[in-house]
Amino acid sequence: MASRNDTDVWHPQTHRGVVVASKGVVAASQPLAVSAGLDALRAGGSFADAAIATSAVLVVTEPYNSHLGGDAFAIVWDRSRGEATAFNGSGRAPRAVPDGAYARGIPVRGPLATTVPGLVDCWFTLHERYGRLPMARVLEPAIAYARDGFPAGFRYSQVFAQHFHTGADWFGPVLSALTGNDAPPTPGTLVRQPDLAWTLSTIASGGRDAFYAGPITERMLTDMASKGGFLSAEDFASHRTVTARPLTTDYRRLTVYAQPPVSQGVILVEMLNILEGYDLGDWGFGDPRHIHFMVEAKKAAFADRLASLGDPEFVHDATDALASKSLARSRREAIEASASTRPEAGDTTYFCVADSDGNAISFIQSIYHAFGAGNVAAGTGVLFNNRMTGFSLDPGSPNCLAPSKRPIHTLNTYLVCDNGRLRYVGGTPGGDVQVQTNAQVIVSLVDFGMTVQQAVEAPRWQHVHDPAGSGMVLQIEDRFPRRIAGELKARGHAVRWIGPWQHSSSCQLIEAHPSGAYMAASDPRCDGHAAGF
Repeated sequence: MASRNDTDVWHPQTHRGVVVASKGVVAASQPLAVSAGLDALRAGGSFADAAIATSAVLVVTEPYNSHLGGDAFAIVWDRSRGEATAFNGSGRAPRAVPDGAYARGIPVRGPLATTVPGLVDCWFTLHERYGRLPMARVLEPAIAYARDGFPAGFRYSQVFAQHFHTGADWFGPVLSALTGNDAPPTPGTLVRQPDLAWTLSTIASGGRDAFYAGPITERMLTDMASKGGFLSAEDFASHRTVTARPLTTDYRRLTVYAQPPVSQGVILVEMLNILEGYDLGDWGFGDPRHIHFMVEAKKAAFADRLASLGDPEFVHDATDALASKSLARSRREAIEASASTRPEAGDTTYFCVADSDGNAISFIQSIYHAFGAGNVAAGTGVLFNNRMTGFSLDPGSPNCLAPSKRPIHTLNTYLVCDNGRLRYVGGTPGGDVQVQTNAQVIVSLVDFGMTVQQAVEAPRWQHVHDPAGSGMVLQIEDRFPRRIAGELKARGHAVRWIGPWQHSSSCQLIEAHPSGAYMAASDPRCDGHAAGF
């Protein structure tokens, strides 16, 4: 009997059921974080309270993906106003960077790789607008897990073990600071983080300023100064989350909301604008044409991003042009197998929440690479980001490094509405693979009529830098029909098969039903799940 990937058509099927609930739902990559979010909702909290609770527990339980020293982006759907708002919680480069400091390039690890952390300020910006519970109550689960400990999971143990065995000099101190041990924890081992518990408790009692202009700041800056970092008290004190109208586009009569700069959410918008010119649904999921034109749309959008996108406070804001239907038409006419920018790796955490009032949030947080800058501030348990590596050092690039400038981010989230009513809330981690994945999921939902769980479990492709060479490669999960490889190669793609669940993203997704119920899904490529009540 032929195996499924030898047949002509891939048929949607799922390993997990769709979670259906009416009072509220949370979908995240880590089970304890999902429970914390639901706990906040059950206690009468809003979607924002649940999001902050989920976010804080992820800091404790997935430190390699996101932390207090990192950034966050979110899009909120406010049902009462019938509008979406984008939150940009990314940090800036130091305002005082000595001449020649990066003459040898931007280091991946260490304090020179760190921008101002934005996650905590994003929490308080959301809480001030939408919160119902006291911040101390919202952070209570995360504080308890840091103080009293939580049992290491299998994914947690695996990530620490993988980095431990690389023998990297920076990893030993990070391992000790985050786990209290000199060896990676095994599944079930209790992990306590007293320094992080102190920091979270201080934030809970002292508010935003405790982190940006208070006792936590003093400890972080003392540690950075001792290691040669450039961030200052002024850098921290002046940081603010930016709120703005999301980017929008119409795709098959649905309205897609995406992150504006400095997120590269405009790539998602441009991809969808290009793709609406093709009859993807008629071709069928997994047809070589479906994959080919999606990859070509990705390549065109990434090339435009590289040429045009930078912090709009420093360079011309090109997003209107990049998000225009006219540009998409010209790109469709010119699509060909051309080289695109090298996608960047990243370790990130994504989750989504919806509450009983019909409000929802699509939230992503990150320290960029796994374990970020590999630098934990003494006495705080705060692991810093290495987002400075997102800058270019080419003076001709719109994303060139400059004091107080924000680098272009891979982080992006999305919402989809139908005639002014919330329809989908979704996103994924995965560096530059994020926008590729988000486009695939939206196409699976809209063009191929999949359920939310089918859409997150469907086999995926990723167009990435070839780890075995210098070019680009189209990696395809081997649950796709094997026959597609030949035609894709004939169209100029370097095809590489990867394992059935080896794609580097892991989606969370919520659908809002017209009745008021929610249908939530979580990707089996991660440890998390969706839950509701």
